Amino acid sequence: MDDIGQQFGSRMEKVVAKLAKDYAVIRAGRANPGVLDGIVVDYYGVPTPLHQIAAISVADARILVIQPWDKAALKEIEKAIQTSEIGINPANDGNVIRIAFPSLTEDRRKEICKKVRKEAEEAKIVIRGIRRDGMEEIKRQKKENEITEDEVGSCEKIIQNVTDKYCKNVDNLCEKKEKEVMEI
Repeated sequence: MDDIGQQFGSRMEKVVAKLAKDYAVIRAGRANPGVLDGIVVDYYGVPTPLHQIAAISVADARILVIQPWDKAALKEIEKAIQTSEIGINPANDGNVIRIAFPSLTEDRRKEICKKVRKEAEEAKIVIRGIRRDGMEEIKRQKKENEITEDEVGSCEKIIQNVTDKYCKNVDNLCEKKEKEVMEI
């Protein structure tokens, strides 16, 4: 019976991990190398993730510095950043690329918070879908006489507790990201 909690809990854990990864990409007004995670550069004809061809560091609170290991890749890296959806123009000085993150306006911060809450709600919907799958599995097992009525009740309770735990994790992630976005 405990394995049913682990089985569905591991699926829910993946949802929370994906949400955390999605939140890392959301720009909060501070320099965050995670914003560049999805950028792929055409490196000698091969699509290559940016972090594999350059060192990415935080120069100060609002500036990221990208230093490619191969200077010939500077133009391609600059082009990849410009065509990405992060909405920031890179500055290329011939050796490194600097990305300055402008301060966010109050309206933009509120807009980002709406997006953060929407993603959290979508994650909770997926978690509740996993709970529904678990409940259906329990009913199927009961119907096929694989488990007793008492076990049905305890399994449902286990699945509900796991669901509550992961929904709370999503709420905590959301709250933390909102706080980060609203911080000036």
